[in-house]
Amino acid sequence: MEIDGLKINYIQFGNEKGKDIVLLHGWGQNIEMMKPIGDRLCDDFRITILDFPGFGSSDEPKEIWSMERYCVFLEDLLKKLKVRKPIVIGHSFGGRVAIKYSSRNPVEKLVLFGAPCIRKDNELSFSVKMLKKIKKIPGMNSFGEYMKKYIGSRDYKAASPIMRQTLVNVVNEDLSKFAREIECPTLLVWGENDEEAPISDAEDLEKIMMDAALIRLPGGHYAYLENIDVVTNILYNFFKS
Repeated sequence: MEIDGLKINYIQFGNEKGKDIVLLHGWGQNIEMMKPIGDRLCDDFRITILDFPGFGSSDEPKEIWSMERYCVFLEDLLKKLKVRKPIVIGHSFGGRVAIKYSSRNPVEKLVLFGAPCIRKDNELSFSVKMLKKIKKIPGMNSFGEYMKKYIGSRDYKAASPIMRQTLVNVVNEDLSKFAREIECPTLLVWGENDEEAPISDAEDLEKIMMDAALIRLPGGHYAYLENIDVVTNILYNFFKS
């Protein structure tokens, strides 16, 4: 499918008479990371999974994007697919998009896997502090940009220039305002040992949302895959409630 001049890769399968479930992958991932969940739910639900622009087999954006741009993209895609009031499941970055989408569109239920949305100003590392100082020295700005590739996060290092700045935009936006506006029942499924999105993020999120419950699982950032049979049972019970 083409959205705003970008070719978007997606798959849709399952029970055509069932409720819609939309699965949204994390940063640097693709359809395959969410398909194990879809495969276990497809007998009873119609499943839609996509590669976000810049990932998998979808085109990369032609300019730097923001959380708002990804949300508008998702709105446009689901309208074209005639998906109305879906159950939305998002992991990490996909969960962040899901939060913004669910705050302003009809959603049956929302499930977030390791998806932090409250921005915290953590203490800067020594290397980042030095980079900031170097970039202030006359003539050293280009060197500072070069060094970003070596001291940035794993995701930052792996990204193209457009996607690097897009990543910066995404992680720097505080989505707590949107989380507070979500009215649908929400399930937070989190790994107790998640280092990328600590369990404390889930606890904070649960407190500010209107109707949210936290499920703690053994494992890390991909606890939903590490405990997939347990997660499938949890999801079925949540969807039936």
